[in-house]
Amino acid sequence: MTYKIEMNHITKVFGSLVANDDVTLKVKPAEIHALLGENGAGKSTLMSILFGLYQAEDGDIIIDGEKVTILNPNDANDLGIGMVHQHFKLVDTFSVLDNIILGAEDTKYGVISYEEARKKLENLIEKYHLKVELDALIKDITVGQQQRVEILKMLYRDSNILIFDEPTAVLTPQEIHDLMGIMRNFAKEGKTIILITHKLNEIKEVADRCTVLRRGKMIGTVNVNETSVEEMATMMVGRKVSFTVNKPDVKTGEVVFSVENLNLEGKGKKILTDINLSVHRGEIVGIAGIDGNGQTEFVQAITGLIPTHHGKVMLNGEDITKASIRKKYEIGMSHIPEDRQKHGVVLDFNLESNMVIQNYYQKQFQRKSFLKFKQIREYTNNLIEKFDIRSERGAETDLRSMSGGNQQKAILGREISRNHELLIAVQPTRGLDVGAIEFIHKQLIEERSRQKGILLVSLELDEILDLSDRILVMYEGEIVAELDPKKTNYDEIGLYMSGGKRGLKA
Repeated sequence: MTYKIEMNHITKVFGSLVANDDVTLKVKPAEIHALLGENGAGKSTLMSILFGLYQAEDGDIIIDGEKVTILNPNDANDLGIGMVHQHFKLVDTFSVLDNIILGAEDTKYGVISYEEARKKLENLIEKYHLKVELDALIKDITVGQQQRVEILKMLYRDSNILIFDEPTAVLTPQEIHDLMGIMRNFAKEGKTIILITHKLNEIKEVADRCTVLRRGKMIGTVNVNETSVEEMATMMVGRKVSFTVNKPDVKTGEVVFSVENLNLEGKGKKILTDINLSVHRGEIVGIAGIDGNGQTEFVQAITGLIPTHHGKVMLNGEDITKASIRKKYEIGMSHIPEDRQKHGVVLDFNLESNMVIQNYYQKQFQRKSFLKFKQIREYTNNLIEKFDIRSERGAETDLRSMSGGNQQKAILGREISRNHELLIAVQPTRGLDVGAIEFIHKQLIEERSRQKGILLVSLELDEILDLSDRILVMYEGEIVAELDPKKTNYDEIGLYMSGGKRGLKA
């Protein structure tokens, strides 16, 4: 048969790192083909070669039976190839309309034909149910809407090969459901879709076939309806993966962290209302809720990223409500932030600089204002080994060049290894593969066993139910329920999350 896409014997090397090692991928016309692999397995690199962002050292690309040369994304667009990147390529201060037509502007006498562009986009929005306001600024719309803008960019350019790179990593469950439906509609229309992901349930839901990569090598291609989740996980990781969390009983200690009557206002409206909670030593308290119900602002308020005006925050018996961020860390707080690239790392610093960015001034790493580079390197190398952080040049690797999953593992390693009593973990497994999720869950359970207090904020209900000792549900800036994970279920939590039920004790 004639495949829509053939990538034959592709090899791509970055320094000493072989990102793609003799990889062959064959995609049929009008199928949804999943590309599965661990973080750093080479999935995004392979698709970046297809999209013209990288050029392979060896191998060839065949589209519709003809060998092609793709030197840049413009070449890819000319061949009908579009790509939605994991980290969106949008200009925050431009409108939705300007972002979509950027680089593909139709002009008449040197003037952009906005009316024609708007008409074409309005037809696409209606046809594919991709509702978004064309005149809104990118910075003012949700992440899910930004992804729709990226999809519209592809459709505007008449792409018939659509590459989605980890498209659900930042979406809510409802947005994920909507996206799966959009993909199915694309396939019915004859478009060919490549879905880069490590979420096995999504592959089972939407994909026809799946190609698995592991550490840059192709492991195999399987028919999804004939292959179990467990089998795909084993192919991806190279070993059996446990999908259950082993959480031993732990006797909780004294309260290590508490929030009393925390209120927050912004832009003339109430964001948080009378938040009261406590976290004991040896306890994981999970906060569940649909994205946008105050979780982000709550974490920013208690960690010092935004000021609080009403309420009290206590850590280790000290009032830290007005304390500086450095002071909060010194008293015993660690924080895995929601957005790793904005608040977790400095992308243009290397790995070792990021690992000591909060405590470089301490005696362990400096003497008389001079950094101890040897000690910093040794410290970083220990964390690289302990937390399986994969990078091209070890401690010297720039964070920008690392995969999102390995950036996340670097943050986790740094925060857990610091001297702390409370760990605030916000979306700790966002964008990670099943092997990395299993590893991070084990680390959080070990923290619990070491009598650390853990505040877990996650949009993943499985994660909340599996890890939490108590579950708090947040709706419209209020805690509307406190639930026992052993006595509740998806349906009950969902009712509280949607505002259909209220009452602090279940």
